[in-house]
Amino acid sequence: MTLGEMLEGTARACPAKTAVIDQGESTSFVALDAQCTRLARWFVAQGLKPGDRVAIHWPNSRVNIQLYFAVFRAGLIAVPVNLRMKAAELAYVLAHSGAVLCFSEPGLADLARAAAAECPALREVRTSLPEESCAAELPAIPLPSITDDQVAILMYTSGTTAKPKGVTHSHRTILAGVRLILQSGFIRTDEVAVTMAPFVHASGLMVILLPCIQSGATLVTLPGFHPGAVLDAIERHGGTCAITLPALMQMLVEEQVRHPRRVGTVSFGAAGGDAVPLALQNGFQAAFGVPLLECYAMTESLPISRIPAGAQRPGSMGVAPEGVAVLILDPLGRELAEGETGELVVRSAANCLGYWNDPEATRDLFRGGWLHTGDLASRDAEGYLWFKGRIKQIIVRAGSNVSPQEVEEALYRHPAVLEAGVVGQPDALYGEVVVAYAVLRAGMTASEEELREFAREGLADYKVPERIVFFDALPKGLTGKVDRRRLKELTLAAARAPA
Repeated sequence: MTLGEMLEGTARACPAKTAVIDQGESTSFVALDAQCTRLARWFVAQGLKPGDRVAIHWPNSRVNIQLYFAVFRAGLIAVPVNLRMKAAELAYVLAHSGAVLCFSEPGLADLARAAAAECPALREVRTSLPEESCAAELPAIPLPSITDDQVAILMYTSGTTAKPKGVTHSHRTILAGVRLILQSGFIRTDEVAVTMAPFVHASGLMVILLPCIQSGATLVTLPGFHPGAVLDAIERHGGTCAITLPALMQMLVEEQVRHPRRVGTVSFGAAGGDAVPLALQNGFQAAFGVPLLECYAMTESLPISRIPAGAQRPGSMGVAPEGVAVLILDPLGRELAEGETGELVVRSAANCLGYWNDPEATRDLFRGGWLHTGDLASRDAEGYLWFKGRIKQIIVRAGSNVSPQEVEEALYRHPAVLEAGVVGQPDALYGEVVVAYAVLRAGMTASEEELREFAREGLADYKVPERIVFFDALPKGLTGKVDRRRLKELTLAAARAPA
């Protein structure tokens, strides 16, 4: 089966059911399927060939969904573009992918046009879909035959590299991930999913959009994440699930506490893509009346682990679903015992094919036949995984490893701390010392010394921050995670500054 056939199958199974509610307008599965077929034929009529790349630079909407499935059906490769990218970043993605078309929402089109000058393969930046009447008048152009081994998506992820890498997925690997999501119970047929993550991000596309299409659930699209708008949509449409990144979930909880809505229809909450602090899990439970389950995934393989339904393991990433194998390895590639910390590696049908035009990085990703996550974890006797940090972010103080996430977790326990980010600072004596950045909740106060002493209650002395810097807001990356790379740059600049 291919992704285009997935939509076609759902349209046959439940033709009249609402697939998408976009700005109050409902579209059935059968209507969505017909729209995508017409657009796919338009692509072929423009001379696009299987394997050509089409950039999608568009907020969550029916248009965004049509573009994805028309691209899939025409045998093309979708290149989602993060909506927060600046022109130079966008130019890199368009040029590196060799995109031949870019569909850019009118409000974003100036950025795309500025980037297009550096992209010789790019034929056009379009700010609308072809008129339906035009597409309908096309002769019955045959669509190409495609297989599930063909590349379907080229998704750029920054990770810890200076330039984003293009993660390559086939129809087969994406559908394997969709099946894992559905068997984990994240999305059900009767779900009403209010979108909280953009479809141009792996969490929005692979955890929400595609599983909803496969299962016949209803999507309520919002063009961007605004906590009040999300809660209003949950209340208005009877939203049943809340799934997003931890930073966005924190904003949602804060908004619900300040201005409560009727959210009793929410029966499931999950967060992943970054560490999920216990304080956030407790806050979500109090605000929504259901547990917030932690899950673990990456653009290269999704999902990798999740908390099973009914299980309670606060702070754990959960267990690997059936069909996914995980190991914890030491730096020499030897498997570690229960409770020991090492790199988490994965084998899964949902593993990506590799990185676009980067054979060296692909070989490194799959060395030894396992996908190397770059994340540190341990596994307990029951198979539950516990996140311990990222290899490249570990702080080594006087020979002892310090996990930034562990220190952040300690700071999050203080009632005044809204956000925390921790990095290492070079030190002549210890090699590195711990530096923390914190944002306090509105109307609350805490001094640096108070937070250091509070952290000391739960941390060994060498893990306690040497310095805590207060910000109004922490820098965020393109996906909404705390940008520890930027915090590291600020820390290094401060260390170089004259006393």
